[in-house]
Amino acid sequence: MGDARPATAGGFDAWASARVPSLLRFAYVVTGSQVEAEDAVQAALERALPRWDRISRAEDPDAYVRRMVVNAHVSLWRRSGRRESPVAVVSLTEGSDPAEQVTTVDAVRRVCAALPRRQRAAVALRFYEDRDYSEIAVVLGCSEATARSYVHRALQALRRELGEEERDA
Repeated sequence: MGDARPATAGGFDAWASARVPSLLRFAYVVTGSQVEAEDAVQAALERALPRWDRISRAEDPDAYVRRMVVNAHVSLWRRSGRRESPVAVVSLTEGSDPAEQVTTVDAVRRVCAALPRRQRAAVALRFYEDRDYSEIAVVLGCSEATARSYVHRALQALRRELGEEERDA
């Protein structure tokens, strides 16, 4: 008996095997939870497989599937009715006070948790995935100007909130 899967499934399997670690890291930054990241990636890949013929011919299949991950996260979030608690990626210098590092990470997490989902996703794509604005626009399904606006507004909020907390400390 032959394999019942379409011929393109083999190409999808190879692509997915190579990309799952990166997709999980991206989803973790967007969701703030390993479990939610795994759920979002799983849902996105389940939706991508039957469409792989079309997706694989897209200009950037990786960006297309990352957008599917963001959309899956939003759908799962809406269905569950839970509040998100995203995690931030913070660069801390070696040799700095560990207590200060924990305080900084906690402050950034708290501020990121208050950002709208699309702003947080845009910041994750820009600074974690190192994507340019045109790629962010493709992933989020918006114009490049809107992607710039999401990043700009998120950074303004981060600066404003973190600056206020530093003055209070």
